[in-house]
Amino acid sequence: MAAAKVSLRHSKSREVKEAPVGFSWTTLCLGFIVAFYRNDRNWSFLQFLLIPTVLPWFIFPFIYNKLYIRSLLNAGYIALDEESRTLIAGMGINVSPG
Repeated sequence: MAAAKVSLRHSKSREVKEAPVGFSWTTLCLGFIVAFYRNDRNWSFLQFLLIPTVLPWFIFPFIYNKLYIRSLLNAGYIALDEESRTLIAGMGINVSPG
């Protein structure tokens, strides 16, 4: 389980989502099912296709949460508070104040 979470709000629909930050233990244990459950179909499909190479279980736990946060930001979500902006910026993702 990730130690910290960021809160993101969609700029138009006002829907709020929490996204974990850091190593994804759930992705390590459950693989593509985590992305599928989070409705992140693109990464779920890619991880599913890579199952025969065992690649998802060695690489995706380290990068998936960052990819998920980046995809939410690209979909119109903005950081809800200053702590979330700081955590996201600490991951190397550009965050505009919202």
